[in-house]
Amino acid sequence: MTYDYAYFKREVLALTAIDLNCYKENQMKRRIDTLIAKHKIEGYDKYVQGLKSDRELFDEFVNYITINVSEFYRNPEQWRLLDEQVIPDLIGKFGRNLKIWSAACSTGDEPYSLVMALSKHIPLNNIRIFATDLDKQVIEKAKVGLYAEKSIASVPAEFKAKYFTKVGPSFKIADEIKARVEFKEHNLLKDPYPSECHLIVCRNVLIYFTEEAKEDVFRKFCRALAGGGVLFIGSTEQIINYKDIGYVRKNSFFYQKP
Repeated sequence: MTYDYAYFKREVLALTAIDLNCYKENQMKRRIDTLIAKHKIEGYDKYVQGLKSDRELFDEFVNYITINVSEFYRNPEQWRLLDEQVIPDLIGKFGRNLKIWSAACSTGDEPYSLVMALSKHIPLNNIRIFATDLDKQVIEKAKVGLYAEKSIASVPAEFKAKYFTKVGPSFKIADEIKARVEFKEHNLLKDPYPSECHLIVCRNVLIYFTEEAKEDVFRKFCRALAGGGVLFIGSTEQIINYKDIGYVRKNSFFYQKP
């Protein structure tokens, strides 16, 4: 057998249900080769053996290949639009019990930001966020809710004072915010999507996917939205063929299903 990168991708798919074919190959292969070299392991076959037998090595691998760069209120001007226009419009259409999905939520910064943003318009006990990520480790971190000062730099001052407590050099988010979010593992490329969502937030994740995988996910998001629902994407992304997929563009980062 040839123990090349194609072999490695097949083994990873069988082990983790992560399909590396959907990621840009040069970029992902470089990341994985760096990780293998760090452990001084010779070849993909030996590394696969290690992934099967060593839980720490396996967890490190999953955490390494799933991109976890996140922060609260990332790109504040976009969150201002969400606060001033999108949320009021959605409440006007659907009422206070909005169905919201934070997809590829990483360490929880985004769904917790959503709870705080919504709290200006809706009582906390009316807010429910469904948050998903491929990586079990980051979901565990999200449930703990402990963040570095840099991560919360863009949180509005009123929320920083109200919902964060300093714990050593870090900041812990309030339990009343955490209680509004339900976390689950989910693979955007493989698992079923929820339906009739009023708002889907998936930001700065799909840039790592191939064009084909990206379009497939955008189509699935469109099907997952209720009529009049909105998709909120990241500042590094755009949906070039949004009309073909079935969206109306509200502005650069918000796309609506008619």
